[in-house]
Amino acid sequence: MAMEGRPVRLVLDSSVLLEPSASAGAGGGSGEVALRPGAEALLRRLRYSNLGVAICYPEGNQCSELIKDAEVFKVSRLQELLLTLATLIKREICSSSVFVVGYLMKQSREEDFAKACFYRIWQLQEVDMVLHKVTDEVVKIDPNSSVEFPKGISFSAGMSEIIRPVPVLKTINTEATIRSKCRSPVFKQVNNFHDGMLEKQVAEANLSFPFIVKPQVACGVADAHNMALVFKFEEFCNLTVPLPAVLQEYIDHGSKIFKFYVIGDKVFHAVKTSMPNASFLKSSSGGEPLTFNSLKTLPVATKEQLLETRVQDSKLDTTLVEEAAKSLKDLLGLTIFGFDVVVQDGTGDHVIVDLNYLPSFKEVPDTEAVPAFWDAIRMTYQSKRGKSHT
Repeated sequence: MAMEGRPVRLVLDSSVLLEPSASAGAGGGSGEVALRPGAEALLRRLRYSNLGVAICYPEGNQCSELIKDAEVFKVSRLQELLLTLATLIKREICSSSVFVVGYLMKQSREEDFAKACFYRIWQLQEVDMVLHKVTDEVVKIDPNSSVEFPKGISFSAGMSEIIRPVPVLKTINTEATIRSKCRSPVFKQVNNFHDGMLEKQVAEANLSFPFIVKPQVACGVADAHNMALVFKFEEFCNLTVPLPAVLQEYIDHGSKIFKFYVIGDKVFHAVKTSMPNASFLKSSSGGEPLTFNSLKTLPVATKEQLLETRVQDSKLDTTLVEEAAKSLKDLLGLTIFGFDVVVQDGTGDHVIVDLNYLPSFKEVPDTEAVPAFWDAIRMTYQSKRGKSHT
């Protein structure tokens, strides 16, 4: 049985995929078909691999016809299959310009990237480099530990096997480093909402209401995206945002957010509808803090609110933000990342309100994102390889 009608490049014996009882019953038995553990994930990856795959059952001479005159390698475990393929492909091409990229990702991210053809083969051993999003593999974070990576962070078993020490990233002031018009938001980290020092801390940070209250830990825990918009000090009484927390100025931005994607030397952006200005939010809050989950229940501006505070795309200074992207790339040591920019009403300040590495690039056409992605991976590999040889 061949998959998707493509020329057969890979033949799988059914015993690799099916439990023994199911494999034995494929020739007409009444046993129920049951996949081996891991077979479903393998088939999902092969679906996006662009390989013509045939599944061979133990009947007739189908297998011998499919593999006639071909060198046969015995693969006894599913985990060995894709590694064998990657090794053989690299060996067959015999080119120093070919390298194998492994990846370690949660299933949803893996499927998003596979559908966009960002990669073809998953392996962890004998690869030239590993692509991963380490925050997806965070199991536990100690909020009282140092912010120096990876102190105080526990990772999944798979990530723990490949993680290596990385240079400590010192806190940077993007406002001073990039340009005064492209800046980070004003913020203050607090450990307690009720210690009597909150008003003093807010004043010293030059913060004014309203502001966003969000957990300091931004990943790896269930409530990392639970936030609140607070309009006065009294609203801290019953606030449930986890501590330690960050108080961050709320920027009136005409309900438009500009999502930037940096892929190597390429910078892309898209425009999305965002939260309305503070006056709209306050009128609907009922004197309570406005709580939300930034991934699930983010309050988005209505059509009427958009008409009242409309921001034209022309207000965005793309040159300014592209310069900021280059500075962030150098300062943070990132190759593939995204960040959000809002343009402040009145001042025109371009404020970077969020940064995320290895985003999904959903707003970037695959025809542009995929070539840029592979160029960035190749350039990073060549750069790291060159440094190791010096």
